[in-house]
Amino acid sequence: MLFWILVPILTAAVAAVLLLPLMRADARTEIPQSHDVEVYRDQLAELKRDTANGLISGDEAEFARAEVARRLLVASDAVKMAAPVARRRANRIAQAAVIVFLPLTGLCLYLATGRPDMPDAPLAARLANPGDDINILVAKAEQHLVKNPEDGAGWDLLAPIYFREGRVEDAGAAYQNAIRILGPTPARLGGYAESLIALSGGLVTVDAQAALKQSLAIEPDDPRSEYYLALGLKQQGKTEEARNAFEALVRSSPAEAPWLPLVNSHLAELQGAAVMGERAQSAPGNPTQADVAAAQTMSGSDRNAMIEGMVSNLAEKLEQDPNNFEGWMRIIRSYTVLDRKADASEALRRGLAVFPAESQEGRGLLALARELGLSADKDVK
Repeated sequence: MLFWILVPILTAAVAAVLLLPLMRADARTEIPQSHDVEVYRDQLAELKRDTANGLISGDEAEFARAEVARRLLVASDAVKMAAPVARRRANRIAQAAVIVFLPLTGLCLYLATGRPDMPDAPLAARLANPGDDINILVAKAEQHLVKNPEDGAGWDLLAPIYFREGRVEDAGAAYQNAIRILGPTPARLGGYAESLIALSGGLVTVDAQAALKQSLAIEPDDPRSEYYLALGLKQQGKTEEARNAFEALVRSSPAEAPWLPLVNSHLAELQGAAVMGERAQSAPGNPTQADVAAAQTMSGSDRNAMIEGMVSNLAEKLEQDPNNFEGWMRIIRSYTVLDRKADASEALRRGLAVFPAESQEGRGLLALARELGLSADKDVK
């Protein structure tokens, strides 16, 4: 009931604000005869000055004054007749639109799309019946875990949701709690490792490697763990070991496995000519082992600052040497981790300008784009 009381009050207030200038407006409508009136008045004043100065005789002055006065009266009558009509017409149209059209349109739209019969839904009620609202579900789960911090199932439920929403630090903590309470599984260990990797800007840290190795001990053929461990070897400059690990993953994967294009893109960098191997090892912007070790001891904000610095340094080097495939792969992934999707898309576009999509490197960039959720068709126009 309160809603229907507030609606007419607010409508009346808005209408009053809109009508006030119309009610105060004076006759500013442009009328052609108004200019004639000003001209004739100026002519009368000029005749008076000329007569006083003796520039025109009395008879001529009277004749001219009579003619100008006649024209002035005609023009004045035309202005008096036209002004109120024009003013009233414009005001009436505007007032009708404010008083009738706008409220009626708003009411029709509300009745068509709104739910006037729906009762108020306070926060407590929404938490009790969240429906399909993921934000309410997360809030409800978080409230539950505040009161029941040892509920492993709750942490297990929240961890992947946090990760999908970009809350990777919360995701890592949730995975840790789920592992501590419910025990390790490949899904929990892999999710925890991915959270650590995301927090470090794509670096496979020592803690992430430990979780991945523990996952492989439980499930030896877990492709996610095998991929990240191989990527860690590659980041450490262990080219031969990384190539062997990626090749083993290819052999154990189904032919249509969705991760194969990305694995093949890494193999394209590591195998073949020695030049490709040297470029991958010496690519500017690649993290050193010291960088990987340092990232593990930092707080979240310090780690992000370090990643931002590395990304800026890599972007500068790519400006100087764009023929750096590994650098484009790194910067696209780093921008995505930093939630700078627009920059990641631009880096993808620029990388494909250097390495065409039909080349091995281009296919690797496209595979990475698919992994990170970047639309290559849209972003590389």
